[in-house]
Amino acid sequence: MTTADIDSERPNGRSGHGPAGGFEVFRDDRGIPHLRAGSALALARAQGHNAALDRAWQLETERHRVLGTTAAYLGAEALDWDRFARRARLADTARRCYERLAPETAAWVGAYVDGVNAGLAEGAARAPEFAAAGLAPGRWERWTPLGVWLSTHILFAGFPTKLWREEVARRLGDDRATLFATDGPGTSGSNGWLLTGARTTTGAPVIAGDPHRFIEDPGVYQQIRLACPEFDVVGLAVPGVPGIAHFGHAGGVAWAITNAMADYQDLYREQLRRTADGGVEALGPDGWYAVHAHTETVEVAGGEPETVEVVETDRGPVIIGDVHDDPPGDEAPDAPVISLRYPPRVTGDLGFHVLPALLRARTVADLDTALDGWVEPVNVVLAADTTGATLHRVAGHVPVRPHENRLRVVPAHDPAYAWREGAEPTPRTEVAEATGTAVMANERGLAAPLGIEFAPPHRARRIQELLGTPPGAGGRALTGPPWSSADMAAVHTDTRLASSRQLLSLLAWAPDLGPDAERLRDRLLLWDRHMDADSADATLYSRLRADVVHRLAAHPALRPVTGDADPWRSAAYPPLFRPWLAAVPRIGYALETLLTVGLLPYEDRLAIVAASAEAVAATQAESPWGQVHRVSPWQALPGATPEEVWPGLAGDHDCVLSTSSVPGITDLFARGPAARYVWDLARREDSLWVVPFGASGVPGSAHHRDQSELWASGRLAPVTTDWNLLHRTEESTTTMTTTPEPTASAASVVPALRPAVHEQKVEGFGVVRLVPVDPTADAGLLHDWVTEERARFWGMADHTREQVQEIYEFVDSLPTHHAYLALRDGVPAALFQTYEPDADPVGECYDFQPGDFGIHLLIAPAEGEGAVKGYTDALLTAFIGYVFRDPAHLRVVVEPDARNEKALARMVRVGFELGPEIEKPEKTARLAFLTRAALGLV
Repeated sequence: MTTADIDSERPNGRSGHGPAGGFEVFRDDRGIPHLRAGSALALARAQGHNAALDRAWQLETERHRVLGTTAAYLGAEALDWDRFARRARLADTARRCYERLAPETAAWVGAYVDGVNAGLAEGAARAPEFAAAGLAPGRWERWTPLGVWLSTHILFAGFPTKLWREEVARRLGDDRATLFATDGPGTSGSNGWLLTGARTTTGAPVIAGDPHRFIEDPGVYQQIRLACPEFDVVGLAVPGVPGIAHFGHAGGVAWAITNAMADYQDLYREQLRRTADGGVEALGPDGWYAVHAHTETVEVAGGEPETVEVVETDRGPVIIGDVHDDPPGDEAPDAPVISLRYPPRVTGDLGFHVLPALLRARTVADLDTALDGWVEPVNVVLAADTTGATLHRVAGHVPVRPHENRLRVVPAHDPAYAWREGAEPTPRTEVAEATGTAVMANERGLAAPLGIEFAPPHRARRIQELLGTPPGAGGRALTGPPWSSADMAAVHTDTRLASSRQLLSLLAWAPDLGPDAERLRDRLLLWDRHMDADSADATLYSRLRADVVHRLAAHPALRPVTGDADPWRSAAYPPLFRPWLAAVPRIGYALETLLTVGLLPYEDRLAIVAASAEAVAATQAESPWGQVHRVSPWQALPGATPEEVWPGLAGDHDCVLSTSSVPGITDLFARGPAARYVWDLARREDSLWVVPFGASGVPGSAHHRDQSELWASGRLAPVTTDWNLLHRTEESTTTMTTTPEPTASAASVVPALRPAVHEQKVEGFGVVRLVPVDPTADAGLLHDWVTEERARFWGMADHTREQVQEIYEFVDSLPTHHAYLALRDGVPAALFQTYEPDADPVGECYDFQPGDFGIHLLIAPAEGEGAVKGYTDALLTAFIGYVFRDPAHLRVVVEPDARNEKALARMVRVGFELGPEIEKPEKTARLAFLTRAALGLV
């Protein structure tokens, strides 16, 4: 369904779009939210509000991950991530990228954040995890969604693999650096494929696939629909991030991605030293120079706080190693100091402007243009539209630098390894007309020029093989366009393990086997090589594989990288990176290569496989694969247990159904299809999708687990698009204040986007920014504030909105009087006014002195006096900092109503000296003065 069709799908006779100032929430029978609003900004707010209700605990977890504060409630086991998040400066990078957003994109992100903050309290009340963790939900900042995106994908490019290659090269030789080529701790398994209209029953394209990521509870993807007059899109959203980035169907165009496996992050070997004054210097191409350094404290539940030193050189933040009094130099690998250089930190661009552009795309050409601005992660994209146009390209920012940077940790002081201007061109190709298909499965294909290591080609080849034969054709040649959306599940769930070939080939030639081992060999050679849940042969193969992995690890040729006593690997690197440095999983994922290349003599390989066959045969243990191959989902709370026992599951890491166990370690899997989708370009309502758990992240809710059985069995649920089949919920609202639709002057409409006259971080409170009042845009906000009972001393209780606007238009016209909104972390917190007393009636009521400067202050009623301890004092700290920033200002003058005892007490508390009462036409006021000298300022 396209945007033009939406009016034909009005529920209960209502207008096809939500109210201009609010939004409506509908849900289908599986609780999937369908959000509708009268503008894109109102819709962004609705999406944030919905995420807060359905995924409050998930949002809180992600916010803490961005800030590096997870150990404060999860304990010491979360310290590894917190150290990395602080040292890599994830939150600071997110702030930097937000500040460089175009005004209209910043307003859109801000609207989403407004929705999150508006819904968090209610969402947290529904989520039992908050009580279990003793945690209250925190406030989201404008930049938090960018931080969520960054922290979610910072490890996607697998930069820790370079640490592993360093070890392999050092211990086995430079020519063996890529011997164990895999993508990291848990091999990638995302799949995607496109069929042109020539290959489908409808004559229109179909896109299908499944992103394979860590299975998290709740899921990393949220099924959702976003509809407003500009667009109507269904897809898989990332909770905490506005829009639909990776997988979407806008009616006229649909798209999907997989990880391109590109290399776009570099590690630099730094030399640092401490200076006499406690500062830090790094060695660069031109010698030693001062670098940024500060310390942060990480709170730890049940433990002592930990101090983390954050150091950043010209290459990037130091993520490994500490500052040494005596720099060890390049020749000392036992004490590496390594910095990370990644594109958003360098460019200040996370590509967020692409997200709203994707929603507005109508054609493949629109989508292609939008993706030119994509940054991170680097993806392979498939797209198609209703005209039959298709797209197959790479999107993302890969810096231009020497090839060696992609392989290893490189020396920081050598200018030869510096990044150059611009980015590598992103490859693209045509969908092959002969086959009418395109496949993406993390293989060395379209993105080959941009990376080093890729997933094996087995999944990509198997998908092409499956798509080349009509369903049920029994291997017949293609005779027509047979595929429908419903047929795609057969590809999603294919379990053939092509990577078993090499091990089984060696087993066939293994010498001198005993009778039991011979029977095992005969059985496995007859096995169809499908990792089906009910297959005992699949379990036997897995046990044989695991035994071979351990025997390889013990072989003298590999002992240099598998030795237990290895302090360099175990101690020099933070524990966060140890999964990339674990030798047995590396051998397990690279098993096919290690059984093929000449690292071990052929006779040794045969002997290992023969010994493993004897060992497995001797156990005489037999069980179906699904009995041992179970999902182990990640949950944020330690000790939490899944609510159900999962049925036996099929697949393995090199199957299309890529349920990634770790060969040699466990048959359990933590990675698998984080969602499945089928986008039908003929009829969007014939599209299909499923997620591992359900639409809701709230334990015990009706839709927390209602898709689990579908997911486990490989089936999908229909995508509902008819509004008449949806249920309107009480979450709908027409009264929530929504940021106005941005125009060319969006910065004048949205306070957070206006240039600040002053910005100051107040410890324990946040960042206070002073921005000029816009009399027109802010009239409604100011009218709400000044007409409350608590603001009666301002004398505007009976004013209309128009009268308030007129007053501030007059103030705005005066060169001696100014009005500002004080924003606390981007949110309006107070009205702050300044004036020159000799140009104001108050100057006639006391003995004016040169250097006097008058101020007025009204705290936002949303906070209220005393709602947050020290709230007003913190704001005054920033206001006084602004006033005394000008050396011409010698004394601050205030004149609150003489009856306002709270205000007077506050002034005395922060250092003001009370003066005489004065009579003004509207009130009796009490003067108070604060001098520069009283604050110890020169």
